Amino acid sequence: MVLVSYPVALVLLGTLAIAVGGPIPAGAIGWGLASGIALGLGGWWFYAALGAGPISVVSPISAVLTAGVPVAVGFVMGERPGTVADGGIVLALLAVVLVSRQATDEDIRPHRFTRKVAWLTVGAGVAFGLDFVFIHEAPDDSGLWPLAFARVAAAVLVFSAATGARELRVPTGPPLKLALVAGLSDTAANVAMLLALRGSDLALASVLISLFPAVTVVLAIVVLRERVHRGQVLGMVLAAVAVAMITAR
Repeated sequence: MVLVSYPVALVLLGTLAIAVGGPIPAGAIGWGLASGIALGLGGWWFYAALGAGPISVVSPISAVLTAGVPVAVGFVMGERPGTVADGGIVLALLAVVLVSRQATDEDIRPHRFTRKVAWLTVGAGVAFGLDFVFIHEAPDDSGLWPLAFARVAAAVLVFSAATGARELRVPTGPPLKLALVAGLSDTAANVAMLLALRGSDLALASVLISLFPAVTVVLAIVVLRERVHRGQVLGMVLAAVAVAMITAR
């Protein structure tokens, strides 16, 4: 699916970047490319971990690292959000773990959390977290150019990986339509992410963005009529409380 959604997002983000305008400083290119590489590697390693290891372990560990890495970097950079917001960050990290944890069919098809899976999981979480950091570091006056360059790097990386694995196949039919919608959604989400990271502390914006699994669970309940376990419900409640604490600082 990413073989379609990434090029679509690239075209849209490139078009938007041209329309918005603004200078293209070296920082926009460098941090944008770094963000794209981190995003591409994170996606590659994450799906590799899911394919070889237990989803109920891989998903929450990678999710909390995705949220935790920017928080740690923000702290090192001197960000001090405040007591209430700090409490919200802690709750948000816990919410990410609970919401991301999934019930699986491991009793039927067991997967072991091997050393290789562990490295892939940690690598994916750190890479996704660094994606936030790199985009945050891009110059504020560079418009949407960091996103465009990030998508160039991510698309090249994904296509190279697919070619090397001999899986360079474009979907057709309903999967193709879903991939096109994913590209549109990806574009909107990236623009919103950039604006959020520019308008707030790295730690606060990144941890709020990392709560997106809660939205996925809600959509699964409403659209797909899926049942969720108690841990996910508790995670969504904690996510709501965390958002209130962080935004009320």
